Amino acid sequence: MNIKKWGLVAVIIMAVAAFFISGAQNELTLESIKAQQAQFHAWWLDEPLKVAGGFFIIYVLMAALSLPGAVLLTLLAGALFGFWAGLGIVSFASTLGATLAALIARTLLRDSLERRFARQLVRINNGVNGEGAFYLFTLRLIPVFPFFVINLVMGLTRMRLRTFYWVSQVGMLPGTAVFVNAGRELGNLESLSGILSPGMLLSFVLIGVFPWMARALVALAKRRRLARQYNRPSRFDRDIVVIGAGSAGLVASYIASALKARVTLVERHRMGGDCLNTGCVPSKALIRAARAAEDVRRASSYGVNAGEPQVDFPAVMGHVHRAVREVEPHDSPERYRGLGVDVIQGEAVLVDPWRVRIGDQILSTRHVIIASGAHPRVPPIPGLEHVEVLTSDNLWQLDTLPDRLLILGGGPIGCELGQSFARLGSRVTLVEMGSQLLPREDLDVAEEVALELRDNGVDVRLSSRAVAVVTEEKEGRHYLEVEVTENEETRLDRLEFDRILVAIGRQANVKGLGLEELGITTRPGGTLDVDDALQSLLPNVWACGDVVGPYQLTHASAHQAWHATVNALFGEVKRFKVSYRALPAVTFTDPEVARVGLNEREAQEQAIEYEVTRYALSELDRAIAEGDTRGFIKILTEPGKDRILGASIVGHGAGEMLAEFTLAMTQGIGLNKLLGTIHPYPTYSEAAKATAGVWKNAHKPERILRWLERYFAWRRGESSTGGSEASSTDSDKAAVSDRRAEGSRSP
Repeated sequence: MNIKKWGLVAVIIMAVAAFFISGAQNELTLESIKAQQAQFHAWWLDEPLKVAGGFFIIYVLMAALSLPGAVLLTLLAGALFGFWAGLGIVSFASTLGATLAALIARTLLRDSLERRFARQLVRINNGVNGEGAFYLFTLRLIPVFPFFVINLVMGLTRMRLRTFYWVSQVGMLPGTAVFVNAGRELGNLESLSGILSPGMLLSFVLIGVFPWMARALVALAKRRRLARQYNRPSRFDRDIVVIGAGSAGLVASYIASALKARVTLVERHRMGGDCLNTGCVPSKALIRAARAAEDVRRASSYGVNAGEPQVDFPAVMGHVHRAVREVEPHDSPERYRGLGVDVIQGEAVLVDPWRVRIGDQILSTRHVIIASGAHPRVPPIPGLEHVEVLTSDNLWQLDTLPDRLLILGGGPIGCELGQSFARLGSRVTLVEMGSQLLPREDLDVAEEVALELRDNGVDVRLSSRAVAVVTEEKEGRHYLEVEVTENEETRLDRLEFDRILVAIGRQANVKGLGLEELGITTRPGGTLDVDDALQSLLPNVWACGDVVGPYQLTHASAHQAWHATVNALFGEVKRFKVSYRALPAVTFTDPEVARVGLNEREAQEQAIEYEVTRYALSELDRAIAEGDTRGFIKILTEPGKDRILGASIVGHGAGEMLAEFTLAMTQGIGLNKLLGTIHPYPTYSEAAKATAGVWKNAHKPERILRWLERYFAWRRGESSTGGSEASSTDSDKAAVSDRRAEGSRSP
């Protein structure tokens, strides 16, 4: 940094310090200004140019240095100068100050940031060159971020200062007028009764409705810009065209049709998407077959001797394909055509925001919903291209059980399939680059799953990074070389396999849809960039499901599909933001892992305070009777309160038990009400009530209980001291010996 820049920094620091040391921030209060209003009016009448000029300079300096008090100064301008004079002074002063703030940021920081983040800023500056003026106008009109933040950030871009000035002048004018008018009304206020005057009430209403009006104006401006750019049709063939017939697309088209909109659903492959054909349905059918084999092995623990199961793998895969065929009619074109949906088989490409090409046909539509899903991600590991790679897409074509199966990835898919193939008889090696399985879950949850996988014969390799695939042609053997890190030391291991299954995640299907040509961008992870209402950069193009993320779950896709469809059809009147606060997720290993809301890792990352209540399923009578006591329930609550922040469950039927906690979080039901709900005995659902009982026991009213202890001792005619000691001892014994007394067992 050169001497001139250091001098500028010194001046800024001195000016800011002088502002706070002088106590100016204490003078910029409504009470202080009101007390001096009469004196100020006298100055204003005597020397209007000097007073207006001084106020203008103060406002410019405060805006340029990003000092607090701009809103109050705007109100003050209306109270002291009246509406028109105040509007003129503030409008030009705020714009000049904002431009100086941008210039300061540009002078001090831009060069160094451009050197450090050259690639990232190229994309930002390209966007600013194309859309910068309109984008800045929307930020000024709808202040999502404080104005001083906008000033500093836009100063770091390549936007010309002349453009920054005039866009800021125009964009801030409506909001400035609203606040100056409110200040004028406050300045005329002589008593509390004046608050109910029509002028004062109108000012408050304008402040409240201005953001809504500004959003509507920006949306209208976006639509008109698009109409000029792409020649918007005067009439439309459809209300909505949905691209993709997976879970998101099916739900979106069903909702649109149920609302009597005219909707077309386009699918290039098979109806039902990944969930039906390669995901949820076939994987759960395989998991059930594998569990049947494990039940046979464990039958001797119940006194039933069946020996080692004989697995007919082609028959197992026949069961899998039969399950897909039986579910298939639920997602068939015939069913959806019967529901009023126009179903077309083919490739859909967006010609412009309102026209979709499907083969030789072009449909015009008011809205487009992209639900194109995702596909398995295959990493660029050297040598992997020389072997046939299995993924969750092509796995279901296997007709022979792999002898040595290596699975790359320890997420839900890798754990589910690894355990299933091990139970069916494969020698499975599971390689995970991280230090635990199921990286989104808490460590204690992941360790329960890892323990069971190892018991099932899975060779779990953690902290192991795949380096290369080596094929020995003469021997016909394949090896995966992995870099293993243990105790801060690294070694290279070689793992032999016959087949390799890659399960490291999924990549959004965004290519070939015409999105890039229309300027619809993707996030760093490859998913489409949409806002909280699932709207893309183009106001009539929406997206939902795996192509958007962040949760690639069937029910998450359906949840998003409702929001995308309703927002598309009625967004001009009311728009709904997607909330994932109570989104459940289940990993179908054995034991199952189920979660809703926050877990401990996420709460710590977000600095959210919480309490933990834990209940071991080994305490549950139904689990004891069935000999399946693995796992626990862990509830996060607000400190001292019964409001549920999240629930994690590991154990048999965890996904079914989770529903009660999901309902509780969705409807605002706390643990006290769960404890007061009658549950049938003996069931796994009782675990929810028992967990609430553990929480209640930890939050019991000790002072009231001590008074009750004395009261009952008095009623028995005992001395308070002796009775207290006896009762205290009994109470301690009860607390230690009977955790089920809080609601687990029926009388």
